[in-house]
Amino acid sequence: MKKTMKFISLLAAGMLLMTGCGSASENSGNSKKTPQTSQAKSEQPADNNHMDVETNISIPTRIDGCITFSLGFSTSLTDPRGVASEQFKKEVEEKTNGTVKINLYPDSEKGNDSELITSLTSGKIDMTVSSAGNFTGYVNEVGISALPFLFSNFEESWKFMDSDIVTEINKGMEEYNIHVLAHFDNGFRCVTTKDTPINTPEDMTNLNIRTPDNAVVKETMAALGASPKTLGFSELYGALQNGTFDAQENPIPIIYNNKFYEVQKYLAITNHSYDAMPFVISKAAWDVLTEEERQIIQTAALNAQTTNRTLIKQQTEDYISKLENECGMTITYPDLSAFKLKTDSVKTFFDYDEKLLESVTAFINQ
Repeated sequence: MKKTMKFISLLAAGMLLMTGCGSASENSGNSKKTPQTSQAKSEQPADNNHMDVETNISIPTRIDGCITFSLGFSTSLTDPRGVASEQFKKEVEEKTNGTVKINLYPDSEKGNDSELITSLTSGKIDMTVSSAGNFTGYVNEVGISALPFLFSNFEESWKFMDSDIVTEINKGMEEYNIHVLAHFDNGFRCVTTKDTPINTPEDMTNLNIRTPDNAVVKETMAALGASPKTLGFSELYGALQNGTFDAQENPIPIIYNNKFYEVQKYLAITNHSYDAMPFVISKAAWDVLTEEERQIIQTAALNAQTTNRTLIKQQTEDYISKLENECGMTITYPDLSAFKLKTDSVKTFFDYDEKLLESVTAFINQ
């Protein structure tokens, strides 16, 4: 693998001397190590990628000195992750003078969150941004930031996501062709319902609630007595509208920006899980880049992270009052102490290393 990557990097550096710029897009292939997850929508092979025979991973190819990466995500371009992704695209293309291009695929065009991650491990797409809990099928510890009621505010959660603890956890994803560039933010998850206001954990009993394919969130909802079922985000509004689900849970900006208030009457500010979002690139794509291109992409990713986090915090603060005063939702503020007790077993369910849990607790207590 190392010899193959070294050859590809030398070939890429040489091709940068060529003039002009073409395009390369995504190809299909299978990861050497891939957990059992959904098959991605994008199955069409690209014309300008090539397959690494040792790893069976599709690798982007330079055309006339230029390389094009695909960046897919499940929400719209107006969502904070979409806004930050467009900023990232613009900065990378400008700073590399077009030697690196980024094609954006929002609205689950290339698959839902779990499908996008699967596609990235095999090289069908090159980049994605998705909730930390969605990566637990690869590295269990990545979802630790989503444990229920772990953080009290945004600043606390950001310090943790930027800590050495998370950096060390992320190293485990390299084995699955996943390289973490930054951590976007999706906010703190809250519950909306069609008919029943949520004030106590008992109000969650047998609640037919949609969750993403996020192991930590699903287990949290189950611990509260609800009946969680997964569904792709792009299908969620319709499922709420036709009564397939009575409830769903998402951060405030997602609830407002996707007009879930049109099909849900009640909003409970539970803040039950912080939704960090690793912004990732396939390691195969990362290894093809020159050192200068890597530095540009890394800086652009961190700048996009700042934009995303700022937007999420601002929208969370602004949209709660809008949901109540302009959109007609009834908002409840449950006493969360009982919710915390009911979900205390979730960290045990995931069998995290005791030393890791101790280091996380110590970091937060600081």
